[in-house]
Order: sequence, then structure tokens, then C-alpha cells
Amino acid sequence: MVRIFLLLAFFVGHALAVDESALDRRVTEIGAELRCLVCQNQTIADSQASLAVDLRNQIREQLKSGKSEQEIKDYMVARYGDFVLYRPPLKPATVALWLGPFVLLLIGIGLFYRRVARRRAPEPQLSQADRERAAKLLE
Repeated sequence: MVRIFLLLAFFVGHALAVDESALDRRVTEIGAELRCLVCQNQTIADSQASLAVDLRNQIREQLKSGKSEQEIKDYMVARYGDFVLYRPPLKPATVALWLGPFVLLLIGIGLFYRRVARRRAPEPQLSQADRERAAKLLE
């Protein structure tokens, strides 16, 4: 009887461990799509900031309570705004986030082209009259 109880306890413990690892994997997957509000260049899955740890714990609790991934993201956006999403949606308020890098790239290419074009332009040659005037000034 004791053997059966121990064997049963082992399998129940193993099943719970598998559930926890699946839960941790889902927390990491969702956290990889949310920005750490402290670090700002890391996801909350990667960050070790205390706020990121708290947000991961919130995600874990919401998953345990049966909320879907989209419901969790909606909750985070409602609380922290679109900035919390690592890939914010394209809407009027976030157009600059999406188009800004391309606009800056085009400006950079234009400035580079302009600078190269100036270097290739031949320098104006002095006329004979200008050379004679310069020679008189230097004497």
C-alpha cells in the first residue's frame, strides 16, 4: 500500500512539474512580446528588473486563472499603453514608430548622395586674368 502511495505521489509531482514548465514556457512566450518599461530595449522575458519580474508574475497568475494570451496583452496595453508591446500595432498614434526609421534612412541617403555629388563636381578653374590679379596681390 505504501509503495502504491509513493508511486502515485511521484507521478502527481511529475505531472505538476510538467504543468509548471509548460506554464513557464507560455509566460516566456508572452513576455517576449512585451517591452520592459524600465529597460525599454529588452523584453520582460529577458529583463531582470524588478518591474519585469512583477509583470512576469502577473502573466503567470493570469494564465493560471484561465485568461488567454490576447486578454493578457489587452490588460497590459490598457494599463501601460501601446508602448508596452514590443511590436506596437500600426495606428495613427504609432505611425511615427513604424515610419520614422524609414524616413530617417531616406534623409541619410539623400544627404550622402548630396555630399558625394559635391565632391565629384570639378573645382572652378581660375581664368588668366584672375591669376594675374592674384600674382600682383602676392608681390
